[in-house]
Amino acid sequence: SPAAAPQTLDERLKELINRQRIVLFMKGLPSAPKCGFSSQIVEILDKHSAAYDAFNILEDNEVRQGLKTYSDWPTFPQLYIDGDLVGGLDILKEMEDSGDLDDMLKG
Repeated sequence: SPAAAPQTLDERLKELINRQRIVLFMKGLPSAPKCGFSSQIVEILDKHSAAYDAFNILEDNEVRQGLKTYSDWPTFPQLYIDGDLVGGLDILKEMEDSGDLDDMLKG
């Protein structure tokens, strides 16, 4: 059978974004964040006992650059829920303050 066409970057990003219900694209890993914003977003998610998958963008420049275009969001961390971009740290903090975060994380 003919070989499958190589996956495009958009297809790969879509797959990564949807590999769990909640996916965090961050600098470093939850156990060892590489920037203050990533560290804070991990703290918020952990405080709410969210089950999420993390992707270290520092280990994959193609994903790092591609996501900025894909999501039209220039900075990291980026949090996706159900395949949709929620946003970065500021938005997560606002949602936590307003009480919307728990509902969204629990789905």
